[in-house]
Amino acid sequence: MADDSRSTENRTFGSYAAIGDSFTEGVGDPGPEGQFMGWADRLAVLLDDRAPEHAFRYANLAVRGRLLDQIVAEQVPRARELAPDLVTFCAGGNDIIRPGTDPDDVAERFERAVADLTSAVGTVMVTTGFDTRGVPVLRHLRGKIATYTAHVRAIADRYDCPVLDLWSLRSVQDRRAWDDDRLHLSPEGHTRVALRAAQVLGFSVPVDPDQPWPSLPPRGTLEVRRDDIHWAREYLVPWIGRRLRGESSGDHVEPKRPDLLPLST
Repeated sequence: MADDSRSTENRTFGSYAAIGDSFTEGVGDPGPEGQFMGWADRLAVLLDDRAPEHAFRYANLAVRGRLLDQIVAEQVPRARELAPDLVTFCAGGNDIIRPGTDPDDVAERFERAVADLTSAVGTVMVTTGFDTRGVPVLRHLRGKIATYTAHVRAIADRYDCPVLDLWSLRSVQDRRAWDDDRLHLSPEGHTRVALRAAQVLGFSVPVDPDQPWPSLPPRGTLEVRRDDIHWAREYLVPWIGRRLRGESSGDHVEPKRPDLLPLST
């Protein structure tokens, strides 16, 4: 694993705000009271364990379905206002998977937001895209996602940001790391990302997030085909329908933790 801990090694963080889309909101990882948990919430627990007693505060401003410009307009100003010790910034994925978008253009807008954030908060950790070689609906976009990921790493170098490199996290290539919709992580997938994020920030973790999964028996062609048909009917067709209607899964959804508060609140 590349060393992206940078100057964060051995630091503690008294406050953390997460901004982004469904990935950071935690879709695929059900939590209490109908909300999602997700990797950012799990990372907050790890940071809370290492912060001075009763001092840690956490906000999660992410909303599913948000495009980069929406995140910049709605969430970045709030993150600047909160001015936490740490911000995680994952955005642009929903833009990249849209037909006709240019990863170079998306990266330019992403960089302007990074510059804005780094001028106001302690540490900004940015997040790359996943390697989508095993995701049927996104496999053909792998080159486009790789281009955007290369831009994100270069931007991180320019602004001295730690990088949560999801492309290199091999354990999330396993189908068990993904929810039934094949677009969002499962609880175990979110857990592995949280552990990798803690490593990037310079913390030791109890389990290697890239440890191999237990072996599974081979799947027959008929079983794979049956699963693919079920997935297309239950998830792919509704997803395409929302795109055609100009709808988003995040319409009328508000951030689940808009303020910096202790985890117990």
